[in-house]
Amino acid sequence: MFAASSPLTRIIPGLMIWTIIFFLIVFFILKKVAFARVQAMIDERRARIAAAIHEADNARDEARNLLEEHKKLMQEARGEAEGIIAEARKTRDAMESRMRDETEQERQRRLEETRREIAAETTRALEQIRSEVADLTLAATSIVVGKKLDADRDRELISEAIGSLDFSRLEQSR
Repeated sequence: MFAASSPLTRIIPGLMIWTIIFFLIVFFILKKVAFARVQAMIDERRARIAAAIHEADNARDEARNLLEEHKKLMQEARGEAEGIIAEARKTRDAMESRMRDETEQERQRRLEETRREIAAETTRALEQIRSEVADLTLAATSIVVGKKLDADRDRELISEAIGSLDFSRLEQSR
């Protein structure tokens, strides 16, 4: 009914056969010429994509390996740095201890040297005081006795007397 009225929808058997024959010829030519090239391009593109994916996987694996190696190297560097710092601390502590010991030894040496100098000066001062006391005693005795005394013999007697005196009592009475 409706199909019979339109010239495009009418079934014409001769045209239908020629359309099918023409379609098959065009399909056969396209299959021989174009489909092979299109399929080759598709296969080539598929191969390039697969190669790119494979390269990306390799690059990712290599990046992971490099990252792990980098982490390992950083860990080793931290360990070495900590070892160096610990060794530096030990060296510093040893040097400080040695410097303290040397300083204490030097202080003790100077203190002992100062004590010896004080003892020597004290001995010299006492000898000088004894000598002056002997001279004063001779002078006072000469004045009291009223005659000139033999200085050498009397000085010996006075030195012996002064030597027997205990000067430490004088220091205690101060």
